[in-house]
Amino acid sequence: MDLVLGIDGGGTGCRAALASATGDILGRGRGGPANIRTDLAGACENIVEAARLAFADAGRDPALIGAAGAVLGLAGANVGDYKQRLQAMLPFRNSRIENDSLISLEGALGEHDGAIAALGTGTVYLARQKGHLRPVGGWGFQIGDLGSGARIGRDLLQETLLVHDKVHAGTPLADIMLERFNRDPSDIVEFTTAAKPGDYGAFAPMVFEHAAKGDALGQKLVERAVADVEETLAVFDLAPTERLCLLGGLAGLYAPLLSKRYRAIMHPPLQDALGGAVAMAARTFGKAGGGHG
Repeated sequence: MDLVLGIDGGGTGCRAALASATGDILGRGRGGPANIRTDLAGACENIVEAARLAFADAGRDPALIGAAGAVLGLAGANVGDYKQRLQAMLPFRNSRIENDSLISLEGALGEHDGAIAALGTGTVYLARQKGHLRPVGGWGFQIGDLGSGARIGRDLLQETLLVHDKVHAGTPLADIMLERFNRDPSDIVEFTTAAKPGDYGAFAPMVFEHAAKGDALGQKLVERAVADVEETLAVFDLAPTERLCLLGGLAGLYAPLLSKRYRAIMHPPLQDALGGAVAMAARTFGKAGGGHG
């Protein structure tokens, strides 16, 4: 029987699923971080390990790994030549490496047209309309990722300093933040010297929570973030028959706040990103008898 692999890899870990040629999942495995931009060799090792574990979980000999065709959705695959370099290192019979947003879209929408908005520590958007793919954003929070947890957290710290300097009026949320940093602006500045996007993003749920309670600062930041998300979605000009799926850690917080136009076409994802990778692998390498590509 032809076997195919779907792999979903990112900065925190990777997941692999072994499936039949028709896309039925037989076994699953997990591996360590698979960020091909920061550690190509380590990512490759972790991807292969997750695939071996998926074979073992399915009761198959992991030595057969070289016979499987694989679709890999990996964070960072859209930048530089990392994708080509990884391709040369992988042991699979055929490997198709895509950006992780594509397998997320494939999993969320299935065969429907529409768009995904991945709203978490970062933000990235992808639409598929009449076979045409259009990615938007995903450029990192220093210069992009509008509406992301990292941007919301960074903006919260900026506003907290404006309150400290009495440029803006205080609110309970600003007060909580000042307390957290011992009412010392230099502690906030010190935090930013080593803070990663996830460190900023950790403040985002609190912003939504205080906005819901009527906190003026929370409301200002959430309104700005919602406007950023809607401005980005507007470029897709989604029809009422198309689907919108919100993904990522902030999806549930954004869903009720988007305007009626977007709420009307919002659907829960049909599958997760790993399911999307498996479906693509079955289509690419499975049913067609393991074609080359």
